[in-house]
Amino acid sequence: MSRILVTGGAGYIGSHTAKALAAAGHEPIVYDNLSTGHAWAVRWGPLVVGDLCDRDRLAGAIADYRIEAVIHFAASAYVGESVLRPRFYYRNNICNTMNLLDVMLETGVNDIVFSSSCATYGEPRSIPIPEQHPQEPLSPYGESKHFVERMLNSYGNAYGLNWVSLRYFNAAGADPEGEIGEVHEPETHLIPLAMQAASGQRDALEIFGTDYASPDGTAVRDYIHVSDLAAAHVSAADYLRGGNESLAINLGNGAGYSVREVIASVEAVTSLSVPVVYAPRRPGDAPVLVANADRARSVLGWTPSFPDLGGIISSAWDWFSTSTASPAIAGGTSVDFIASP
Repeated sequence: MSRILVTGGAGYIGSHTAKALAAAGHEPIVYDNLSTGHAWAVRWGPLVVGDLCDRDRLAGAIADYRIEAVIHFAASAYVGESVLRPRFYYRNNICNTMNLLDVMLETGVNDIVFSSSCATYGEPRSIPIPEQHPQEPLSPYGESKHFVERMLNSYGNAYGLNWVSLRYFNAAGADPEGEIGEVHEPETHLIPLAMQAASGQRDALEIFGTDYASPDGTAVRDYIHVSDLAAAHVSAADYLRGGNESLAINLGNGAGYSVREVIASVEAVTSLSVPVVYAPRRPGDAPVLVANADRARSVLGWTPSFPDLGGIISSAWDWFSTSTASPAIAGGTSVDFIASP
């Protein structure tokens, strides 16, 4: 069993990965400042409340738990917000990651799996997008992820840090067992927003841009189930623990769906109508993003368990239908908790 530090492990993808790590025989130690994460989502190991800017707190957690590897999710992740607040994104995503890498070197932890993004590619020159595609991000968020990838490469060359950068596409869905799922404030992801509109929790779903070069004019994305993402992170950590070379890997299903196609699928799953309003394109949004995930299959032996959009949306709807009234979500659950000093 390996003890793995999961930064941002109280968040959406991080909490699903913590569950997958525990199921694979590892012990996840969640390190999260709870600015966007949720204590109730930490159920498979202890929670250390701390910020990556607090190097002493971080070094103490790594030493106290004898951490052997890191999976790094902690970051700000709203493309539109990053355009308006670039200083915040560069400080939080780049400077704090540098703190993490430096503390890892100081404490002798050499393996890190990094939560990167397809946003590093920018507007694609070919579809599906391979890992060799030029990285020309369109937003400060994408720039921050790209810079960290370059930093990982430099730290690997200079200091022997071992890394896997997982560039994933649009995370969606929820834990099939219903224990955790997607809860953001504010919510910005298409599928839960469509469900909120369908159920009357919001007046309508905004569609940003109807003039893209796509079959129906709306943006096209590759949706990947959050549990499939979690499984890939576990496989990447095991890959590094096996002494393999550092590399970047795409994670996606390899199929693109437009905003209107997603809405139609939500309506089919829920048997409800999704009211919509139209808005201009958002800055930083690419028209089409679809993954070539062959490397994930060949290197990690990873195969998605939820390859179709309908199954992904069904799991999201199951969670959505029960979570809004759940006392555990509203008030938190019991966790191994280490209070901030």
